[in-house]
Amino acid sequence: MPMTTPLPPITLTGQLVRLEPLSRDHTPGLIDALNDGQMWDRWYTSIPEPAALPAEIDRRLQLQDKGELLPFTAIRAADDQVLGMTTYYDIDPAVPRLEIGYTWNRQSAHGTGTNAESKLLLLQHAFEVLDCECVGLRTQWTNFQSRAAIERLGAKQDGVLRANRRVRNGVLLDAVLYSILRSEWPAVQANLQHRLRKRRPATG
Repeated sequence: MPMTTPLPPITLTGQLVRLEPLSRDHTPGLIDALNDGQMWDRWYTSIPEPAALPAEIDRRLQLQDKGELLPFTAIRAADDQVLGMTTYYDIDPAVPRLEIGYTWNRQSAHGTGTNAESKLLLLQHAFEVLDCECVGLRTQWTNFQSRAAIERLGAKQDGVLRANRRVRNGVLLDAVLYSILRSEWPAVQANLQHRLRKRRPATG
């Protein structure tokens, strides 16, 4: 369907994770997720501290109303535990294209496959429902864990924006830009599905 803004909130459901439209009702679970590994205590990220989370949720919801974002809460399917947040942003219906980012997950969920499945759900919706020509992803040059995760998706590096943003301690950081084109999506999808097969519950 043609992309129009604001994007309508939607729940994306996988076998490991469910992405629900961000809601203020998610606040207690998101604060618990932040405290799992003190996710805000990384100088190179912009993850909010627990006390700042309600204001950050309000900010994202206001930008959603303006058509600038579509934020999600990631919830583990097995037990409904809140894992973190992710977002569609930089939405451009004229191309159409968007970016996936502002993503963080509780420390104990790292390496469990939930983030990979979240990316699969978001990319699948972007390419197959919103008809995107391109989906972008970006991270900070110094966030080596995030860069490795994006590269494992099969995204191609577009370039580096030098001195792109200033973080809380005043340091200027470079942003690394990646993208996936519509023509690359089948290979990226197959790669993600292959990686997730060993993570998903057995059936039958």
